[in-house]
Amino acid sequence: MDFFGELTLFNGLFLLLALGLALSFEFVNGFHDTANAVATVIYTHTLKPTYAVVWSGCWNLLGVLSSTGAVAFGIIALLPVELVVNAGSAAGFAMVFSLLISAIIWNLGTWYLGLPASSSHTLIGSIMGVGLANSMLSAGHAFGEGVNWSKVQEVFTSLLVSPIVGFFCAAGLLLLAKATIHRPELYRSPEGRVPPMWIRGLLMLTCTGVSFAHGSNDGQKGMGLIMLILIGILPGIYALNLNLDAATVKGLSAASQSAIVVFDKHVPPGVSQQSKNASNDLSTFLQTGNANEKTFAALSTENHTIANKLTGKTNFKALSSEERRSLRSEIYLVSKTLGKLDKQNKFTDASEKKILGDYKHQLEAVTEFIPDWVKVAVAFSLGIGTMIGWKRIVVTVGEKIGKDHLTYAQGASAELVAMATIAAADHYGLPVSTTHVLSSGVAGTMAANRSGLQMDTLRNLLLAWVLTLPVCVLLGAATFSASLFFLFNVLGLK
Repeated sequence: MDFFGELTLFNGLFLLLALGLALSFEFVNGFHDTANAVATVIYTHTLKPTYAVVWSGCWNLLGVLSSTGAVAFGIIALLPVELVVNAGSAAGFAMVFSLLISAIIWNLGTWYLGLPASSSHTLIGSIMGVGLANSMLSAGHAFGEGVNWSKVQEVFTSLLVSPIVGFFCAAGLLLLAKATIHRPELYRSPEGRVPPMWIRGLLMLTCTGVSFAHGSNDGQKGMGLIMLILIGILPGIYALNLNLDAATVKGLSAASQSAIVVFDKHVPPGVSQQSKNASNDLSTFLQTGNANEKTFAALSTENHTIANKLTGKTNFKALSSEERRSLRSEIYLVSKTLGKLDKQNKFTDASEKKILGDYKHQLEAVTEFIPDWVKVAVAFSLGIGTMIGWKRIVVTVGEKIGKDHLTYAQGASAELVAMATIAAADHYGLPVSTTHVLSSGVAGTMAANRSGLQMDTLRNLLLAWVLTLPVCVLLGAATFSASLFFLFNVLGLK
């Protein structure tokens, strides 16, 4: 389908504005998170700032390009279901705009003060604010309904545990290095000296690792939102993965037929296997987590719709733009419902679990994809942001956490732990904060080295970390409400 054939002048301007905001979020993210990756190599004079940020940017790009998209779609899973399903509605656009605007405001404010605040906390706080505001403004919703609380708990556990891991593991790694590597120059502060070549190599290695891991995890946080923008404005191109081959589409069609048999078996006796409001019933289940007699009937109905649309198809290009949009919504609801029912152990038979597990993965392959140009744009925005805003964060990390200046060994220990922690989180599809992990790692090495900690800086860091969530919840709720008013009453969208 022709790209420009889908765009009106209004939609084109809307698309440019939305993508500009999303890339601006990643640009500001570069101030905070990517700056941490280059803090040690710049501060220790291992590389000049220009070379360091270009080097880091290249590895961020490679990290983003190699990412699976699991973190990006993990972020989307936190959003209210009805807003994700109706990404092209005024409420869907208001959601994306409010998330990006509130996150940018808080990130810019904390960067200006030189505080390494978490872009992950910022975005997730904004998502919670949008969810809470949506539940208040939507008829028939209880307060807080629509926020994926189980996913919020999972993400916040990772965000809470990762700085603790960073502190103690970096401290332990420094003590291990002192016990095994007896090279005094490794434990000196830079003080204007260029380090020996072997130390420069070590610090470049850790910078490379953190940059790559940051790109593969943190770089995904804006990609999911960009995909929602593209799906909402250009559903004919981005609602479904049009690059899937004929064999994959045929396999999905066969899997949908196998799933029908399983779903129909779980519809309670006396309950119709056809639901009149299947999408609403599944949305309600995803919001509340309470499965009832309607849930399996709705799942069966929605899956029958998917199976009928796939029958005889070898690709998705024969479907109209509206058909692609609706098929994406049906696939999203079925795949997310399968995931939640599986966590609740609603399917106990091993053969059924195998059939439905495979089907869920096949469904996700249709909707959970990120084009290469989106990855490149995000990586480029991160890199440019780092080049412009690195200095404030580098000074904080290098000089203001401990009472003594950061040594080579301390920088390497903190970055090695950050690299490993972020890579592990990326493997499990969990967003973590590069900022929190690295800053806490530096603090851990200062404590282990008995260098002393600057309590004023730590107090400011903790205050920024604690305030990020409630402030961004309020910002997200306020900007969502204002965006809805503007789109409904000023532009007349529905």
